[in-house]
Amino acid sequence: MKIAYINPNSTAAMTEGIVAVAAAALPAARIIGITNIGAPSAIQGPEDGAAALPGVLRLVAEAEADGADAIVIGCFDDTGLAEAQSITDLPVLGIGQSAYVMAGLMGRRFSVVTSLAVSIPVITENIAAGGYAPNCAGVYASDLPVLTIDEGAEPTRAHLAACLTEAAKTSGAVVLGCAGMAGLRADLVRRTGVLLIDGVAASAHLAAAAAGYRRA
Repeated sequence: MKIAYINPNSTAAMTEGIVAVAAAALPAARIIGITNIGAPSAIQGPEDGAAALPGVLRLVAEAEADGADAIVIGCFDDTGLAEAQSITDLPVLGIGQSAYVMAGLMGRRFSVVTSLAVSIPVITENIAAGGYAPNCAGVYASDLPVLTIDEGAEPTRAHLAACLTEAAKTSGAVVLGCAGMAGLRADLVRRTGVLLIDGVAASAHLAAAAAGYRRA
């Protein structure tokens, strides 16, 4: 099975990190990463998402032509998810969407900790549009830029752990609301003792299930 992760931003290091997490979650699958060259270096708010959209849709078509069995949008904002789903018959998932679905499957009310406050309206709108709002206790900003999170320095991890611990007071699980947090999950669990849901790993399992169901 071949699952293509499309990173809507142009930072190749983030694509590599996403692929590593997805491959560890689903080692039997072939995970490939595609970087949206020419897009903003990070998706932080609706303007960045709009700028990235044409490239995302082009890469969806390329992934389908290259034989992908499923496609995942590797940005927590689920940039271009609905548009991508409209141009292919392949399963297309977003990592934000996958995290909310996984929380529901686990029977957990969730909160979200994301990067900057500018991302909160986009995430809140996605949660409402997907019907996940009744299960969501709140969306909170860590006030850390995406690329700072992705670098994962010690002060960043300590700050995120504090934010996650606070968010957990209102819910049974906390969703990691940035693709850059995916590789930090194990460390953040150790620091917080909180059930943390990572949309990259969740999307790997759900994409495989969707692709298998489509074949049946």
